[in-house]
Amino acid sequence: MNKVEDQSNVIALAAAPGPAGRLPYAIELWNLPRTARERVIGRAASIVLARAIFAAAQSEHLGRRIILRRGTEILEQSD
Repeated sequence: MNKVEDQSNVIALAAAPGPAGRLPYAIELWNLPRTARERVIGRAASIVLARAIFAAAQSEHLGRRIILRRGTEILEQSD
């Protein structure tokens, strides 16, 4: 059976810049006393994806401090 695919619905996605370890946005979970980072929850190549991860982390870790940063710059934080 021959199948002809319609290419008009295909969207090209941009590749992440650099190697997988070089994702510029980090979403961090902080310890309960809010004195130190407990762990990095996720990393992202784009701010759109980073904000989605940040929002999901806020709903998953209610009352915890979550920080979205790019390098040393804090872009968003929950308090």
